[in-house]
Amino acid sequence: MGDPITAGAYADTSNDTNWSSVDDACPAEEGGPIARTGFSYQDEVAVGFLIDMLCDPSLVKIHCESHDDILLLRSGEAGRIAEFVQVKGGEADKLWSVADLCYRKSGAVGSSIFEVSLSRDQHRELSRFRIVTHRPAVTALDVLTFPLDAPGRESNGAKFLELFTGIDGYCPAFQSAKGNDAKYWIENCLWDVRADKSNIERANLLALIKLSAQQKLDLLQEHVELLLGELRVWVKRAGEARWYPSRDDKIITRDAISTWWKERTTEIRRGAALQGGGKLADKLREIGAGEEIIALAVEMRRDYAAATRNPRYMADDHGEWLQQRVKSEMMSLRTRYSAGQLDIDGISFLMMCLDRLDEMNGNRPIGSEDRAAYLKGCMYDITDRCLHRFARPRK
Repeated sequence: MGDPITAGAYADTSNDTNWSSVDDACPAEEGGPIARTGFSYQDEVAVGFLIDMLCDPSLVKIHCESHDDILLLRSGEAGRIAEFVQVKGGEADKLWSVADLCYRKSGAVGSSIFEVSLSRDQHRELSRFRIVTHRPAVTALDVLTFPLDAPGRESNGAKFLELFTGIDGYCPAFQSAKGNDAKYWIENCLWDVRADKSNIERANLLALIKLSAQQKLDLLQEHVELLLGELRVWVKRAGEARWYPSRDDKIITRDAISTWWKERTTEIRRGAALQGGGKLADKLREIGAGEEIIALAVEMRRDYAAATRNPRYMADDHGEWLQQRVKSEMMSLRTRYSAGQLDIDGISFLMMCLDRLDEMNGNRPIGSEDRAAYLKGCMYDITDRCLHRFARPRK
């Protein structure tokens, strides 16, 4: 996780009533929501900010693909702070320089990373800025990696003045709509190095495990991974939504994420406390499955559990590999369901899952033993452990 932006120097002197809030103003462009291909790095960064929001009461809202790649709304002593985040996930090997920061596409004024970032300063909120990259920047940009109130970020310091001179040389006298210049941007920008996507995924996993431990929830890693998958779907759907007519879908609030966390962790812990098969039965009843289907599912789960306790069975039949296959297939189907790609009800989704397992069994090597019951028992077992569900996802 990146360190949260703290209060820095405030250069905004304009009357707040002259500017619209970032929550109300339509973004100037919506290129991201229209075509979001290859955005998994950015989505993983957004997931990290959602976890930050669970831990930090001052982080009250997160926009996905609105006025910038990600927009963080904070409550501060001086008023609301809008932090505009640019995520540079497509330049994995770049060592960033002042020239890169100020490069103007086709020479167009306002097209550089710096100018685009500063131009976000056009709303009622006090503006902050963040650049997220795979790799660190050159020494000339080091000052941006320091926390905003840290020694070395003073506006009369050598590093600060050197960077200001460099930026002003490439983009002379560029200002935001509110009249703020490169000096203001340097004072209020954080350069956030997060390495590659796998590194961010590990950081998010550890952060959610830490939060679980702090709250004495004692979630297993597989439960945390499930919850992270749900957060990824959430930010993906928010990024894909259009401001009109779906503005509320683009903005994730602290109340919404806190409610989700409480409900899902309560459900997982309750399921863990129930006798084996109890949570499975609840989830099947939730979608209107008949009692005979529920009884058969519970029995198949018990048979599966007995089979997995047989060491020779596991060694001879690659039981662990099959378990991972079932988890992977169910996660793929559930993600499509959660993302709205499958417009079906819970019973139909259960049938789809069973059909997929029958397909897996049908593709087994010629002459090998039928494992349809084992695969279905495995699916029912992961459902019983709150790693899968059949009910239609809530909007």
